[in-house]
Amino acid sequence: MKVDGGLGFDAKDAAATARQVEAEGFDGLWCAETSHDPFLALMLAAEHTERLELGTGIAVAFARNPMSTAMLANDLQAYSKGRFLLGLGSQIKPHIEKRFSMPWSHPAARMREYISAMRAIWSAWNEGTKLAFRGDFYTHTLMPPFFNAGPNPHGAPQVYLAAVGELMTEVAGETADGLLAHGFTTARYMREVTIPALERGLERSGRSRAGFSISYPAMIVTGTNDEEMETATKAVKAQLAFYGSTPAYKPVLELHGWGELHGELNRMSKRGQWEEMGELLPDDLVDAFAVVAPPDKVPAAIAERYGDMVTRVSFYAPYRMDRDRTMALVEGLRQA
Repeated sequence: MKVDGGLGFDAKDAAATARQVEAEGFDGLWCAETSHDPFLALMLAAEHTERLELGTGIAVAFARNPMSTAMLANDLQAYSKGRFLLGLGSQIKPHIEKRFSMPWSHPAARMREYISAMRAIWSAWNEGTKLAFRGDFYTHTLMPPFFNAGPNPHGAPQVYLAAVGELMTEVAGETADGLLAHGFTTARYMREVTIPALERGLERSGRSRAGFSISYPAMIVTGTNDEEMETATKAVKAQLAFYGSTPAYKPVLELHGWGELHGELNRMSKRGQWEEMGELLPDDLVDAFAVVAPPDKVPAAIAERYGDMVTRVSFYAPYRMDRDRTMALVEGLRQA
C-alpha cells in the first residue's frame, strides 16, 4: 500500500512542500482544484522532486474540454518524467453551470466519452493514429502537424477517476487506470457498492483488478488526550455533515440506515447552519466513516479496515496535526 501526502492549494508553497514530502518518504502527492489551479502547483512540484508521483486530486473535468486537459496532462507527464497522475472528477451540476458556465448533462456517460476522447488524442500523438473521435458530447477530428505534440517519451499519463455513485464507478472501471475513492465512503459501502460497480466496469473493458489502483483518503479521529480527541471529533463531524448534506452522497447514508439525516443536513445547509450540522451526527456514524483511535493504533486500524481493498492511502484529518505525529502514522502504516 502506497502512502500519499497532500499539496496546498497555493503554488507559492508548492516547491518547498514537495521537497519536504519527498524527503519524508511519501510515495505520492495530490493537489486538489479548489481556489487555485492544481496543474501549476504540480509543475513546480515536479521541478523540485525526483521520485514522487504527482497527481491532481481532483481536477474538474467538465470545466475543460478533452483536448485542453490532454495537453496539460501530456506536458506534465513529460516534465515530471513519467510521474504524473491525472485525477479527474465531475463536480456537481451547480458548480459546472453556475461557477464555470459550462454544459452539464449525463455526467457518467459524458465522463466515459471525455476520457475516451483524451485517449484518442494521446494515441494520435504517441502512435500516430488518425484523430477521428466522434461522440455524443465531444468531437475531435483535426490534428495538423503544427498542433501535434508528438510522442511523449514517458507515454500517456495514468488516469484516475473520482467516483461515489455506482454509474461513475463503473466508468472508472471501464476507462481509467485508478479510482479516487471519496473520504465520505465507509468500508461497508466500498465493499458492497464501490468494488462490485468497479468490477462491472472492468469486466466491460476486458480487464481485472490486477494493476488497477484505488486511492483512499482515510478519515481519522485521533489525539493523545481528551481535549485533542474532542477537537478532532468536532472537526470530523463538521466535515462529514458537510458531505452528508450533498444529495450525491445520500446513498452512502442510506446504506447504513441514515438516509433521513441527509434531508435535515441539506435543509440546515441552505439556512447556513454549518456549525450546528455536525451536532446531529451520532457517534456510531463517525465510527463508520472515520478510524477513531489513539495515534499508535491508527495505522493498524486503517490496514485492517481497508488493506484488502485499496492500493494507495492518505490521511484525511480536517484539523491541525503536527508533523511528527503525521510521520509516525506514515511509518506505522508501512509496518502494518
